[in-house]
This record gives sequence, structure tokens and C-alpha cells, in this order.
Amino acid sequence: MSVYGAIEEATRELYLRALKVIPEDVRSALRKGVEAERTAGNGTAERVLFTILENIDVADRLDTLVCQDTGLPVCLVRAGTATALDYDAVRKAIRRGCERATREYPLRSNTVHPLTRKPTGTNTGEGIPVVKFDFIPGSDRIELVMAPKGSGSENMSFLRMLNPADGVRGVKRFVVECIFESGARPCPPVIVGVGLGGTSDVAMQLAKHASCFREIGSVNGDPDAASLERELLELINQTGLGPQGLGGATTALAVHVEWAHTHISQNPVAVNIQCWRGERATAVVEGETWRIID
Repeated sequence: MSVYGAIEEATRELYLRALKVIPEDVRSALRKGVEAERTAGNGTAERVLFTILENIDVADRLDTLVCQDTGLPVCLVRAGTATALDYDAVRKAIRRGCERATREYPLRSNTVHPLTRKPTGTNTGEGIPVVKFDFIPGSDRIELVMAPKGSGSENMSFLRMLNPADGVRGVKRFVVECIFESGARPCPPVIVGVGLGGTSDVAMQLAKHASCFREIGSVNGDPDAASLERELLELINQTGLGPQGLGGATTALAVHVEWAHTHISQNPVAVNIQCWRGERATAVVEGETWRIID
């Protein structure tokens, strides 16, 4: 098996695993939410979160999907700089892996032409799967992270070019407005990704990375961004929207902020929301072999 064959096999397994096995950091955050709602006396919110955890347990026992929305496959490739790769071949191997998972499991296919709405039937198509590349200096291995993105949460994506004079207060106001506009549609409690700076497209990419690829409990290394993460999580959970929009103190499980430097006269802010599933699965490819890592 070539390295591209290993990437294909790993991708097939990752797509299925991400849809079946909820990451432990997400499970832990949901359990903390149950305790928070119980302490606050929010019976409905506690029961909703308990039902979500029961749903996860059933999927574990039956080895089945947690949700019917199999999403669009989004894959982050962290490639070691010591590897010699044909990146077009990497994209094609990931695409084949997604197609095989869809055909062999089988999975519901979601991909359609944006104008004709004609389905591809493969969960792949023009620009799909979304493949993002990052690089690990000096490493001779490849890490693949699959994070399928369902439409309920992806539909709740926002971008605003704020005036620099709006400051941090303007950023907070915009993010909270996005939460209110989203309501129950992204299946709260949610993971909120916020992208700051760069250009408009960079801000959107940062927000997507923050919502899909960061573990709950991780903290931005920049102290100002870390402070904003804490403040936004508190503000969002004070909205009272709660689990599934039925009221409560657990509207968000986490807020993750990613940032880039930007132009002196602009302040792009993007918000991307991930549903409570926080689907994410990771594999390591070394030469012609691969393995799943938790």
C-alpha cells in the first residue's frame, strides 16, 4: 500500500468514526452542562442534555451514527515537512476515502450543485471534501483530522467588517447578536468559533478552524484572545437560550477564538458555529501505515 492508499483508508474510517464516536472533550462538557443545569434548577435543560448523552450512549452500543446529518466532509491535513508528498494526490485520496465511506456504510449523501440542486450521491463534488493543509516542521508523518459539518450549524455562519473604533466591545456585541439570530437552529449547546483579523476570507477560515478543530478546554495562547474566549462564553450562556433553545444556562459548551493581524483601517470578525456533537476524528499516517488516535 502506498502512502496515498493509507490516506484513503484512514479517511474512510475517519469519516465514519467522526459520525459515530463523539470526542471525550465534548462528552465531558455535556456532562458538566447537566450538572450546571441541575444546580440552577433548570429541569427542562437538564433533561435535554441527559437525552443528548443517552443518544451518544445508544450510538456507542449499536455502533451507529449519532445524527442523520452526515454533513459535508472537512479534513485538516497536518503534513510533516520531512515527507515528500504530491498534494494533489493527497486530495484525491481523501476524496476516494469519503466516497467509499458513503457507498460502503452507506451514508446519506448531502452534496448538490448550488444552482440546479442536482445531487452527486457521493458526499463529494466540486470543492468537496474541503481539504485544508497545515505543516509540521521536521516531522515525517501526516495527521488527518476529519470534522464533518452539518447544515444546521453551518447555516449559522456570519461575517462583519467592523469599524476598528468599535473595539472589543463591538466584537462582543456582534458575536452575541449572532447567537440570538441563530436561536435553536444550530442545535445548542454549541461550540462557537470566532475568527478575528486578516482579510474577510481569512477571518472565516479562522472561525471554521476554531469551531471544528479545537478541543473543548483548549485556550488561545494569546492572553487577550484567551480573555475574550472566557468573556464571550459567559455572555452567551447568560442569554438563557439553553439546550435546543428551550431555556437554560448552557447555550454554548465553548467559545474558541483564532486571530490574525489585520489592516489598520479594518476589523473583520467571523462567527462559525458547530452543533453539540463537535464531531472530530484523527488519524496518523506514517509511510504506508495508519492508525486512529483519540
